[in-house]
Amino acid sequence: MTKSFGRREFIILGSTAAGSVLLKSCGAPPQQGSTSASSPAASPAANTTASGNTIKVGILHSLSGTMSISEKSVVDAEQLAIEEINKAGGVLGKQIEAVIEDGNSDWPTFAEKAKKLIDQDKVATVFGCWTSASRKAVLPVFESKKHLLWYPVQYEGQECSNNVFYTGAAPNQQIEPSVEWLLKNKGKEFFLVGSDYVFPRTANTIIKAQLAALGGTTKGEDYIPLGNTDVKPVVDKIKQALPNGGVIYNSLNGDTNVAFFKELQASGLTPDKYPSMSVSIAEEEVKAIGVEYLKGHYAAWNYFQTVDTPASKKFVDAFKAKYGSDRVVNDPMEAAYIMVYLWKQAVEKAGTADDLAKVKTAAYGQTFDAPEGKVTMNSNHHLSKFVRIGEVAQDGLFKIVSETKDAVKPVPWNQFVTETKGFACDWSDPAKGGKYKTT
Repeated sequence: MTKSFGRREFIILGSTAAGSVLLKSCGAPPQQGSTSASSPAASPAANTTASGNTIKVGILHSLSGTMSISEKSVVDAEQLAIEEINKAGGVLGKQIEAVIEDGNSDWPTFAEKAKKLIDQDKVATVFGCWTSASRKAVLPVFESKKHLLWYPVQYEGQECSNNVFYTGAAPNQQIEPSVEWLLKNKGKEFFLVGSDYVFPRTANTIIKAQLAALGGTTKGEDYIPLGNTDVKPVVDKIKQALPNGGVIYNSLNGDTNVAFFKELQASGLTPDKYPSMSVSIAEEEVKAIGVEYLKGHYAAWNYFQTVDTPASKKFVDAFKAKYGSDRVVNDPMEAAYIMVYLWKQAVEKAGTADDLAKVKTAAYGQTFDAPEGKVTMNSNHHLSKFVRIGEVAQDGLFKIVSETKDAVKPVPWNQFVTETKGFACDWSDPAKGGKYKTT
């Protein structure tokens, strides 16, 4: 089978397998595929999501295949949140039981496992996916079954489902502000390079429209097939398009980035004249590529490990205490961690984990003192989030060079792209729903 691999498919150092599954205090590590607190023979499927003293939730990420090296860390963060909640008394007086499924870095498998979690395991909700490809694969499952997915990774927007809560950044909370910062601080001539699939192409459509509106120039654009490490032709095009220097906007994914940044340096395209802005390189990727190739380059996220808040320090300390002092945390892990807490708060406000309509309504307006700062869930199913730009430092972490004072409200439908300009989303009003015209 040919697979379309998604964003940030990366050889990342230091990831560990997921920890306990029924997270009351401790347990056996999960095996590949379906796992739960007990063997299937010893624990029959529940008839309701909240059975006995537990509430089942699904965790659906890649524990094997190309994306496992990225997604295992997200599972770690979700399990940390569940463990903390259980130790504090659980949800509605019940312990959270996590049923972990392996999407195997294969999009049809993601859809298959989503069906299993909903139909067989009777989970109350699912925390899962990473790539837009996997999210698009499971979306029809959640919408047809009127179930609920919490999705933790920044994405390309242009979507607003009633059956998904998005806790990563919308484009106006990452891509757009990073372009604006570059125009003000690094130059007006851009070369766009990305992997050849939906996220980079959609991101670059947004960037080109934004540059045209704000006085910037797209001097070149090129795509590299996922997994391809033959990057010299693209670097040569950048040198030709930007002979005197300029901005490289990078939405490459996977180990293509390793080859790309090594070739940039070898070709003399150093960050003093050719600063790059990446939207898929975080702390773990810096470790994988090598700080010597990335120092002085930039990335845009909502959270870095270096964020100086009490909640961030608590999160970092708790994660390292559980998984090892050599581990790092990053933006997708933070978004995964906080979405478990937001779900918990919504369930407690609704007074039920089973009535998903009540849970969704209860989620609107929920706030959480997240590591990145206080976040709020909007009725368009996206979070208000802080925007940060970081420069890679010698220690492999990010020096924050720009950050918003307040959380930025999410805009799922892009306002630079002609086809979606003037559209918005509001699931608290049935007359508006997932896409309505505001102007």
